[in-house]
Amino acid sequence: MKRQLILEDGSVFIGEAFGSEKRTLGEVVFNTGMTGYQEILSDPSYCGQIVTLTYPLIGNYGINRDDFESITPAISGFIVKEAADFPSNWRNQISLNDYFQSKNIPGIAGIDTRKLTRIIRQHGTLKGAICHIEENVQAVLHQLRTTPLRSDQVKQVSTKTAYPSPGRGKRVVLVDFGMKHGILRELNNRNCDVLVVPYNVTAEEILALNPDGIMLSNGPGDPKDVPDAIEMIKGILGKVPMFGICLGHQLFALACGANTEKMKFGHRGSNHPVKDLRTGKVAITSQNHGYTVEENSIGSTRLEVTHIALNDGTIEGLKHKDVPAFTVQYHPEASPGPEDANYLFDQFMSLLESEESGANKCQSVQI
Repeated sequence: MKRQLILEDGSVFIGEAFGSEKRTLGEVVFNTGMTGYQEILSDPSYCGQIVTLTYPLIGNYGINRDDFESITPAISGFIVKEAADFPSNWRNQISLNDYFQSKNIPGIAGIDTRKLTRIIRQHGTLKGAICHIEENVQAVLHQLRTTPLRSDQVKQVSTKTAYPSPGRGKRVVLVDFGMKHGILRELNNRNCDVLVVPYNVTAEEILALNPDGIMLSNGPGDPKDVPDAIEMIKGILGKVPMFGICLGHQLFALACGANTEKMKFGHRGSNHPVKDLRTGKVAITSQNHGYTVEENSIGSTRLEVTHIALNDGTIEGLKHKDVPAFTVQYHPEASPGPEDANYLFDQFMSLLESEESGANKCQSVQI
């Protein structure tokens, strides 16, 4: 069955339908990863977006039960050059097409994804619609140009109630702004006693849990659309060690007085080089974000830039000069992508240990 992709700039692509027959609108973005499509389609940070994969063949190793980054995918649609009909892999359990049908997600295949990516790179991220071949193009264009996209993505993907992931180590409160399961796995691997809480948790509620550390997760959308989270971070800063990833990094920057801005087409892929300014080492990282911290806004804060992207010089890491808190824009948990930056979780654990050691010394002095 034929299907069309219509962009708000008037571009129209005709392709083959797969997955659900549902009509969908969203922000069209592209990911340059060569593998990891299952992790990409289940990443909550893609909530409300139609994802284009630049690698030409998708679905060739199928879908399995182990590689999901969330239980329910939040993407609006999928765009590929070719969707494999008959996946071949020992872990394969279901095809891409069958999975998308079961989750009511539409896809379009057989279009020139290189041309589409060039359009996005030239004009910036665009709104788009995947719809039936017979839909009126002008009517869809009018809708795209006059209807704003939703701005409550974090609310859509965050957990509604707090829940534990028990361990016998440090107690970490993980604030779920659209958390990838990879973050929780890394904390569990370090035997942390994790409490996952909703995005709208207050500073008082977190402090009442008596945590050893706070983890600010990744998530979708504009960080300025989550003002309550910014206030929560302000209320905790300096009281408990903090580590932020992706959206958590941006929210941390805003809470510290910096500013964020939307990028032209963002960073989405698994091969982005990032330089650690303290060591000079370069890590290949997994990234998925459409906003960045403005470099010019850092000077008036107590923040220090620790990492930069070598492709475009944007800020990829921050550290507070006075309190135990640091963040990164990329994904140290990978999934998909390289695990070069996995050491940051160990760095967080070391920070918790040093803070506890310092607190114990203070107590002994008081005694």
